Amino acid sequence: MINFSKKLSAPLTKRQIEVLQINLGKRCNLACHHCHVEAGPKRTEELSSEVCQQLIDLIYQFPQIKIVDLTGGAPEMNYGFKPLVAAARETGKQVIVRSNLTIYFVDGFGDLPEYCADNQLKIVASLPCYLQDNVDKMRGKGVYDASIKALQWLNELGYGRNPNLILDLVYNPPVPNSENFSLTPSQDKLETDYKMFLQEHFDVCFNSLLTITNLPIGRTKLHLEKQQLHTPYLNFLESNFNPSTIANLMCRNELSIDYLGNVYDCDFNQMENLPAKTPDGETVTVAKLLKAGTLDLITQVQTANYCYGCTAGSGSSCGGALVDS
Repeated sequence: MINFSKKLSAPLTKRQIEVLQINLGKRCNLACHHCHVEAGPKRTEELSSEVCQQLIDLIYQFPQIKIVDLTGGAPEMNYGFKPLVAAARETGKQVIVRSNLTIYFVDGFGDLPEYCADNQLKIVASLPCYLQDNVDKMRGKGVYDASIKALQWLNELGYGRNPNLILDLVYNPPVPNSENFSLTPSQDKLETDYKMFLQEHFDVCFNSLLTITNLPIGRTKLHLEKQQLHTPYLNFLESNFNPSTIANLMCRNELSIDYLGNVYDCDFNQMENLPAKTPDGETVTVAKLLKAGTLDLITQVQTANYCYGCTAGSGSSCGGALVDS
């Protein structure tokens, strides 16, 4: 295998930072098989009050931030969710919450759909297939039914219909069990299939479908290693490397921040503990960004071979495909 960095014609450089993606912690009501965060009900790691305040200061201090993207775990379960939403909304930034939908039916979280609508949060919701069997196999028994009820609830509040209430769904392919690998399907075609099926069977509507490749990290990596598929899967991704995806990679204009306040180029590097670095080789924290008075301390993105997952075929990012298929 050719090292990913050698595949590039030039080093992968940062652009001006416009997206702040914050992983609030690993607490989650689900423990999905494909979760690269390895979140679950038994995890307790979450944002501290100190780091939360630093992030609020960051949001207020830098108007160049256009999007505050909240993830987890279930971000809604972890400390700091509502204070960060309030800070982002007060400063006119778009807020994305990456939801598993089933959190709405957990005691203490039933106010979330109305809260999201009142604050015009963009909801990006995991629904890795429009068929029940595939979803429940990947995310747990009963998750599909709960997800459909949640989507119907959000539709009643105007999500997917009101232009200020955006509801996107996320497709993840099944984790491979053999060397019969395949690329993520065409995003546009799959979106049409999703919309037709969900409308016909459940009267559910949504805005866009985002297709995301399973990167070989976290639980996916553990599964692949157990099946002796990790290296073959990486080779498959490398063989489908598409240089036209490079210009649109999400790592280039975002900072990924963990619950401890450490800074990474992307959520995947965060989970693999590959920190962002300054040109002097120093790691970066939220406290350092505040002290420096700039978000743009990092000039070059840290890469690894799992980056082939974001650059194979049509590409993959937290915003879906990177180029037309």
